[in-house]
Amino acid sequence: MKFNAMTGALLGALLLTLSNAYAETPAAKADKPVHGEYRDWRVLGVSHRTEKNTLRAIVGNDKAIEAARGGKINPWPDGAVIGKIVWKERPHPNWPSAIVPGEFSAAEAMIKDSKKFPETGGWGFGHWEGDKLVMNSKEKSAECFACHTAVKDADYVFTIPALP
Repeated sequence: MKFNAMTGALLGALLLTLSNAYAETPAAKADKPVHGEYRDWRVLGVSHRTEKNTLRAIVGNDKAIEAARGGKINPWPDGAVIGKIVWKERPHPNWPSAIVPGEFSAAEAMIKDSKKFPETGGWGFGHWEGDKLVMNSKEKSAECFACHTAVKDADYVFTIPALP
């Protein structure tokens, strides 16, 4: 993957924008269920998948954010949920050399529960349909997990948290 200063600047700007957009207020935090509203979660990192022409914001529930900030991500704790919000990329209308989110593509999730998902490294895989988290079938989860075995030494998680 080619990484240049423009890509770095873009990812940094996206991270800053999304972290502000996903910041939680204490009142909202108290009412949120465990797998709650991923749009209110805080940013763990960002990625640019050049082979898929997509931008992704990787967000986490409170348990995932706490683990990342504490450096306790290998392994991630049970109860951590990592969400991936995916958009097709497009050029910025007023800054053509900048790549920005375009059409929404998907919202996916990894749920850490070592007792419930032992066959996939302790991770369950799912996606959101609206505000409802739907777990993938065993077959689809096995397909997801097959890719994640490349990062077995990072507890099967590709995301490198970009938290202070």
